[in-house]
Amino acid sequence: MQAWQVHENGEPSEVMRLTDTEPPTPGDGQVLLRVRAANVNFPDALLCRGQYQVRPPLPFTPGVEVCADTEDGRRVIANPALPHGGFAEYALADANALLPAPDSLDDAQAAALHIGYQTGWFGLHRRAHLEAGETLLVHAAAGGVGSAAVQLGKAAGATVIGVVGGAAKAAVARELGCDIVIDRHTEDVVAAVKEATGGRGADVIYDPVGGQAYTQSAKTVAFEGRIVVVGFASGTIPSPALNHALVKNYSILGLHWGLYNTKNPALVRHCHEQLTALAARGAIEPLVSERVPLEDAARAVQRVADGETTGRVTVVLEKGAAA
Repeated sequence: MQAWQVHENGEPSEVMRLTDTEPPTPGDGQVLLRVRAANVNFPDALLCRGQYQVRPPLPFTPGVEVCADTEDGRRVIANPALPHGGFAEYALADANALLPAPDSLDDAQAAALHIGYQTGWFGLHRRAHLEAGETLLVHAAAGGVGSAAVQLGKAAGATVIGVVGGAAKAAVARELGCDIVIDRHTEDVVAAVKEATGGRGADVIYDPVGGQAYTQSAKTVAFEGRIVVVGFASGTIPSPALNHALVKNYSILGLHWGLYNTKNPALVRHCHEQLTALAARGAIEPLVSERVPLEDAARAVQRVADGETTGRVTVVLEKGAAA
């Protein structure tokens, strides 16, 4: 089979190599998956760089989110078990973690439903308890993680403010349903949020960026507001001033979605049921901006790492796998 492998850490475009290799052999509790589509996530770039919280042994195949077929013919979505990730014709996954792929979504959309939407659902509902009528501010609203949060926020009845970088991404955010879009390249984010909310600020702020975005979050969060810390795509991990959280009376909530897979897997399955129902009625639909063939996976990961994409870029294996 063909698989992308990383033999040394570095930038994805430099260290990912497409190779011919044998399909992986499942270990105890694992299943072999024939990959239909593999979604590109920012963690794939961090894996290549050796900067992710999980560091698989070299060589490894990145790709942490797939839609695939099991050997008994089920169409599923899964997080592949590294080092045998999804940017390959075959991958491995834990048998007890497979989820049914929604019939309402094609392979690329189904592959993109899992991590971003699970993270959004847990962040907005489990951690921040977003309520209808509240204002939700989403940083990087046109990106893969942000676009999921925008759709979930709208489905929950919130007013959604999207912060983006550039006119093209602003157009995408509007198409996603943002009620207000702020271009951080041309607007003062703090002033724009205060103007949009009558000086009150946002009830819930969803931040996968960190750095300057977190600084803006702390200045625009409302009384009894909640800042959900999802990640640090900017590369800068902020150091919150806890006295500010005390004086302004807001909460800082960390979210590590992957922990739920071990701490409360039943809740992950419940979330998937909720997401499947939302997809079936058209309330959410993963924004797959590009579908690329397997041979373009390294370039796709690099472009996501460089912040050049909107929504999700998905590697699609249209012709099926050949062992």
